[in-house]
Amino acid sequence: MSVVDLVVLVVAAAGVGVVAWYFFGPRSACTAELTGGVQRVEVTVRGGYRPETIRVRQNVPVELVFNRQEEGDCTSRVVFADLGVTAALPAFTRTAVCLTPTRAGSFGFACGMNMIHGRLVVEPDGQAGSEARVEGPSESAPVVTGAGAAEEEAAQAAERAAEIKDLTRRVVVGVVLTVPVLFAVMASELFRVSWVPPVLLDRWMQLVLITPVMLYVGWPIHRSGWLTLAHRNADMNSLITLGTVAAYGYSLVVTFAPGAFPPETREVYFEAVGVILTLILLGRLFEARAKAGTGEAIRDLLGMQARTARVVRDGGEAEIPVEEVAVGDEIRIRPGEKIPVDATVLSGGSAVDESMVTGEPMPATKHAGDTVIGATINGTGSLRVRAAKVGADTMLAQIIRLVQAAQASRAPIQRLADATSAYFVPAVIVIAIIAFAAWFIVGPPPTTTNALVSGVAVLIIACPCALGLATPLSIMVGTGKGAKAGILIRSAEALETAHKLDTIVLDKTGTITRGAPALTDLHVTGDRDERELLALVAAAETDSEHPLAEAIVAGARQRGLEVPQAANFTSITGKGVRATAASHTVLVGTRTLLADAGIDASELDQPAAAFAEQGKTAILAALDGEPAGVLAVADTVKDDSAAAIAALHRLGIETAMITGDDARTAAAIAGQVGISRVLAEVLPEHKADEIRRLQAEGRRVGMVGDGINDAPALAAADVGLAIGTGTDIAIESADITLISGSVSGVPVAIQLSRATMRNIRQNLFFALVYNAVGVPIAAGVLYPVLGLRLSPILAAAAMALSSLSVVGNSNRLRRHRTTPPRAAGRVTGQPQVATRAPTPASDQK
Repeated sequence: MSVVDLVVLVVAAAGVGVVAWYFFGPRSACTAELTGGVQRVEVTVRGGYRPETIRVRQNVPVELVFNRQEEGDCTSRVVFADLGVTAALPAFTRTAVCLTPTRAGSFGFACGMNMIHGRLVVEPDGQAGSEARVEGPSESAPVVTGAGAAEEEAAQAAERAAEIKDLTRRVVVGVVLTVPVLFAVMASELFRVSWVPPVLLDRWMQLVLITPVMLYVGWPIHRSGWLTLAHRNADMNSLITLGTVAAYGYSLVVTFAPGAFPPETREVYFEAVGVILTLILLGRLFEARAKAGTGEAIRDLLGMQARTARVVRDGGEAEIPVEEVAVGDEIRIRPGEKIPVDATVLSGGSAVDESMVTGEPMPATKHAGDTVIGATINGTGSLRVRAAKVGADTMLAQIIRLVQAAQASRAPIQRLADATSAYFVPAVIVIAIIAFAAWFIVGPPPTTTNALVSGVAVLIIACPCALGLATPLSIMVGTGKGAKAGILIRSAEALETAHKLDTIVLDKTGTITRGAPALTDLHVTGDRDERELLALVAAAETDSEHPLAEAIVAGARQRGLEVPQAANFTSITGKGVRATAASHTVLVGTRTLLADAGIDASELDQPAAAFAEQGKTAILAALDGEPAGVLAVADTVKDDSAAAIAALHRLGIETAMITGDDARTAAAIAGQVGISRVLAEVLPEHKADEIRRLQAEGRRVGMVGDGINDAPALAAADVGLAIGTGTDIAIESADITLISGSVSGVPVAIQLSRATMRNIRQNLFFALVYNAVGVPIAAGVLYPVLGLRLSPILAAAAMALSSLSVVGNSNRLRRHRTTPPRAAGRVTGQPQVATRAPTPASDQK
């Protein structure tokens, strides 16, 4: 080994040690300053976060002022994944993020693309337990000061457009200046073409053409790369900068002082520098355009909102901006108009298209007293409504906030990428140093040139950007798709866990069934007229406040019957009612009521028993002292429950129904929808115990309930899915909220989770396979066997392809279909019923 070889070996070993210390050595932390009871610290955003580590005290309000001194999509948002906090950071602006950390621990924060990182260390205040890392959302109530969602999205869209415009300009300059040099070099060296203009082969001319590419085209890369290195971090830009600076610097020295090198090593690599930088910028341009599509859900949701409202004030109508609508305002909505805010219908009737919020394609009929949702579209009728929720309190605003929080959260699978990326760039730099030394010491001549080419190729082919983007982009698209289908996913962790579920437990009342009794059947004796009997029974029940009476009256009105006026109404507690209607004496109630009146109701026993076997409540009726018929009232099954449960079975998921109803009623309902396992007579406080019992069997359990009374069971499940109308309580109590109120959203949510996780795994494969295969090839491991080496130009193309593969694959998830299953009929069967508690009078919800 020569002296030069020994020097190179020592320098390489020293370089490895410096890299290890520089990236993994101890770092200083900044302690927030306490002023007026608030801990404040300013964080400069410029190629990284400075300070990178911030120490604060537990249970004391914190104000982090982010001073962003740069442009570009990467740092346009800061994400505290463990805390569920996200904030847009406009360029060259100070933005305050306020929160109160209630747990001690270490909480990471990163840019929106997960490429630069910082850490918030919360030290215990002595009143809490020992320091612990929080893996899920904390109990803090963060408040991000700044613009609203619409303003944030507009600012980010403008910044993204400016970045695309700037990248386009730089790519054009790079192509114009690089193509002549690349053509000349390839034509003369590869194809031995003799008519290539000699001026293009001249080193000085190549220097003149490529220097603007190096300094202007590559400026965004070099600036970000050096700034990141200055923060003792490294990213894709850092690797490209190190590689191109090495190639350009070597070529520069060869051009100005060729005598310093042996004749066989006097090659210049100007064309490689130009092609690498132009290719990287071209890939980044495509990436920026593709990434713009991943935020489509938020923009679509923002675009749904009405811009104006026609408010009734002082006896007249005035059209005002929707931001000026106040709670209590009366609003007139004409056919075809968007409903501006969440409101209650005062008068009128119409079919309202709620598909953009609930995901349900069928319009919902609205009458006086019903609730309408802002951003939905009125049909052919006219409505007069009273504003109930405005501004940030509307359902649409809640949906947008929830989607933003979910997109800011971190899925457990992302920890693999985070842990890998922390060591990835330093490892690549070390491999490049080792490759340079190995080629210089034992490689074939010209050793210096070969060593330089291999080291540069290693630096350029590595792509930490793809690894960082693999998970966040898919989460962004997946949660956005869910929101547009009426499925609100609270966090990335819930989205990931849902794909592992193997058992779904469904509450009966309000989930599988409609949650309100309805008249289902009517049996009459002899040749009596069904419509006449129902009208008389409804007349007798009109003054009763019993839920079953309300169901009968509603059933008569739905059938278009004219209900006569009743007189002499008498309610007999626990038995029924007596009244006179249309000159008939009407008795409605139990068999005991008829027996006490001396009426033999034996002919009604068989139909009453048949209804009871079906899980329906039988109500007997008599007219003028004679048995007249039996009415059946039941909590009816929703039209799409059977189809949704069948869809779950096709996904390989077992289903069970949990209810406080008696075993016979529960079995009847379960048989109609195709559920084979029933947990009946379970009190609300015991539902969570049933969930834990299933989990003890090794099952991954999802609980589907109404999001309010089932909160303990929803919290105990691996994933809680709330069936509701998007109320505050429903959204807060579950991991996933199905706004439509339909159980058909459950299989859709699970399919979306599976598609998203499949997409993330594909992204991680794309990100890792390029690096796992490309880096060793670039280092030259195949040269001794196959004589194969990878040029820096091909390395740059492979690196760009890696990022584009991840971004393109994430966007492919946007084409995933989120169509809920539709009912085709009900399934009958003999479910297995288990009782857990004394039978209550009704479903204990």
